[in-house]
Amino acid sequence: MTEAGVPDAPHRSPKGLRHGFGINAVVSGVPLHMLQKWMGHAQLSTTAIYADAVGKEEQDIAARMWGY
Repeated sequence: MTEAGVPDAPHRSPKGLRHGFGINAVVSGVPLHMLQKWMGHAQLSTTAIYADAVGKEEQDIAARMWGY
């Protein structure tokens, strides 16, 4: 992850990368039912957590993480 330029802190973990992916997918307009399938969630309510995390602060964090 160091070589890929992923910053330290919570981003540099499988959970951080997975969460960043979920947020980035929602911000990019991926429908929740599709993201649910990709992430392997049994319940759509679990995937909906990512839709709740797309406020300005979360978008800025995700953008920094993904290099936008």
